[in-house]
Amino acid sequence: MGMFLLRLVATLLHIGLVFALAPLLMGLVTKLRARLLGRRGPPVVQPYRNLRRLLHKTTLVPDTATDLYPIWPFVCFTATAGAAMLVPGFSLGLLTANVGDFITLIGLFALARGATMLAGMESGFGFGGAAAAREALFSVFAEAALLVILISFVLIAHSPTVDGVAAAFRNGQLGISVSLGFALAAMLAVALTETGRIPADNPAGHLELAMVHEAMLLEYSGRFLLLFEYAAMLRLMVWMCLIGTVFFPFGMARAGEILTWPGGLVLWAGKLGAMAVVLSLFEIGTAKMRVFRVPEFLGVAVLLGVLAGVFLFVAARIGG
Repeated sequence: MGMFLLRLVATLLHIGLVFALAPLLMGLVTKLRARLLGRRGPPVVQPYRNLRRLLHKTTLVPDTATDLYPIWPFVCFTATAGAAMLVPGFSLGLLTANVGDFITLIGLFALARGATMLAGMESGFGFGGAAAAREALFSVFAEAALLVILISFVLIAHSPTVDGVAAAFRNGQLGISVSLGFALAAMLAVALTETGRIPADNPAGHLELAMVHEAMLLEYSGRFLLLFEYAAMLRLMVWMCLIGTVFFPFGMARAGEILTWPGGLVLWAGKLGAMAVVLSLFEIGTAKMRVFRVPEFLGVAVLLGVLAGVFLFVAARIGG
């Protein structure tokens, strides 16, 4: 009973921290990017202010929208929130460990993406429809890359869950490092596309013809836009937690051992800070791709995922 209570508290702590710190993480990335470009930039708490401002703004509905117009923001946010609760952050062994498998995560990501695409086409707005078509094209390659990466993970950990993969990687041998490097590069490419970051998209851009994620939300306002914006912040947090947990699981806390929590929390904060710095450095040193080059970029991710699986299979055959 005591072990269950500790795991319950750790799970609730994880969920609370993820939802509370997601806007702060987005603000940190924006601030670092501005400072690296020689500008002062907005304060790191600006995303909280933006969400509060949207909360008090009037919600407008286009005359051409259907009755499903208000549903898509809730679907997108719910799916992203579900993924945020399933991906561990500072600790392994949470109550959600057994249901936090990659197939479920891929499905939740697809559901959130589909809701956003349908939202972009709701009002018949030209830019929204074009952006939804681009997002549909990107999703084909992104999901394919995630599936082939999953094959590599299952070959290593013999488990499709994030906890199982992280536990296996923590005890991994040097012989699988090349395959893990390919898998990491592939997952980073997918993460950049899924979160709408450079080179796939520019979150700070305002040119409708080149926008993808933001162009689908141009007709939303008020609380509906708040849900989409908060979901985007959660999505960045989820992907950073996923990459940090899977590829850098060392030193993570164990939910049933409370004495390991402080170290796990400090390490988790350090990993998020390091990834925010790396993301900012990458974005200021990389130009945004043309829209029709993004499928090629994701195609390389698919190829790297396949190579990771092939090398692991060959290594297992030779070792056997």
